[in-house]
Amino acid sequence: MHKNSFITWATGLIIAMLAGCNDMNNYSVSPNHLLSFSTDTVSFDTVFTTVGSTTGYFMIYNKNEEALKIHKIVLAGGSRSNFRINIDGRKGDLFDDIPIWKKDSLYVMVEVTVDPNDENTPFVIYDSIVFITNGVTQSVLLEAYGQNAHILKGGTTFANNTTLTAERPYLVYDSIMIPEGVTVNIEQGASFYMHNRAKWLIDGTIKANGTQDNPVVFRGDRLNHYSFLISYDNIPAQWDGLFFGASSFDNELNYTLIRNGISGLTFEKSTPDRKKMTLNNSQIKNMNGNVLWSENCHIEAFNTEFSNASRHLVMLAGGKYRFAHCTLANYMPGSFTSSASGRFEKCLILSDSVSGERNDSQETRTFPLQQAYFDNCIIDGNMSADTTLLYSGEISFLTGENFIDGHDEQFNYRFNHCVIKTKKTENGRFNNVLFAESPKYIKSSGKNKEDKYDFVFDFRLDEESAGIGKADRSISEQYPVDRLGVNRLTGENGPSIGAYEYVPQEKEDENKK
Repeated sequence: MHKNSFITWATGLIIAMLAGCNDMNNYSVSPNHLLSFSTDTVSFDTVFTTVGSTTGYFMIYNKNEEALKIHKIVLAGGSRSNFRINIDGRKGDLFDDIPIWKKDSLYVMVEVTVDPNDENTPFVIYDSIVFITNGVTQSVLLEAYGQNAHILKGGTTFANNTTLTAERPYLVYDSIMIPEGVTVNIEQGASFYMHNRAKWLIDGTIKANGTQDNPVVFRGDRLNHYSFLISYDNIPAQWDGLFFGASSFDNELNYTLIRNGISGLTFEKSTPDRKKMTLNNSQIKNMNGNVLWSENCHIEAFNTEFSNASRHLVMLAGGKYRFAHCTLANYMPGSFTSSASGRFEKCLILSDSVSGERNDSQETRTFPLQQAYFDNCIIDGNMSADTTLLYSGEISFLTGENFIDGHDEQFNYRFNHCVIKTKKTENGRFNNVLFAESPKYIKSSGKNKEDKYDFVFDFRLDEESAGIGKADRSISEQYPVDRLGVNRLTGENGPSIGAYEYVPQEKEDENKK
């Protein structure tokens, strides 16, 4: 740049800066020049007592053509408030003479800690931030829903038979351990909010006695939103999972919801001579690893949804199993899997061996698959159904070539009146199966109607779906009510395959779209 041109440019810049400073020093005193806010209320959905919240925030805007000076910003509750505020990086509960340039903004962060009380039900606390500008008072409301909880820290071991009530939720840090010979009963409506890496280690027995109206819930303890549309409740890898040791038997999960962990139910090497687990009317979903992994166990599941895993949805290696009226659907979004290219494991894997490291060496453990029976089940996902290979698509059989078509002693399986996303086969172990079809669901995409991601799924059947009215009625008569309480036998369209009986949905009026 020419020297004279540079001087001219620099002089103009200095004049502009001085003019800006002059504008900043000339604050409007008009009561008509007010502040604007990005929200009128900062709300925290649920905050456990004594545990600090995540951070909420909002913006203060000066949309006027003149600079303003905010005479006072006051946290109304002062130092006694449960809330804490930070104004553009400064902490406190009283701020004087805060300037805000024309067309500029300030950033406000809010946190809250709720004091415990004697209430079992959620309660609400309020405060406000008051702004006084040019004699005019404005405010932003602060509200938080508090919840008293049983807080379990440092590892909890139930040495004796125990009943866990539903009066207050449980906030679990670290591990809960149930030793061999101990039974823990869980009342209907009990909720367990699991902190990062928290887990259940079960060598004894757990019996969750949920009901349709008051299920038992296992989930992560993050209660806020990842973004405007996405709740942390729908994001995997929030906690570790439930692990059942070799000595754990006679477990029951009735109307139990398990979600957003690293893994769901993991059953270590055991014996199928005694029943390990019965699952009734439950839902296990949104796991970063496996939803259900079992090694040589005896498990039965009825009216239960297994959905969305980054790795195995259901992996059964050896043992004895029966699934009736279950929905196995893996539509895990690629952005939630550990691999950028999406998942690699099929929805359902049946195997008679497991390989893994033990004592610093690779070991293969082999067990006969004594029984794997699936009646009126959906086995589906967002993988392509390869029409050139048998037992591909969303199922995989890991066994010797001599057993892959079934063997009563070594690899005994049966699919009766199921919907399976795989190539059609004439194998007699597939009876009245609908092949290579994905049912139509109410919502099997992470996007909503506005084409925005909320990662909410609904695996109830939609109209004209494969499986409607195609169930084996003799099986449905054993389970006449679906997971949501709908009668399978009385509707004109039933009984339907899967955990959910088809119910026609009311369609939106075209004029209202």
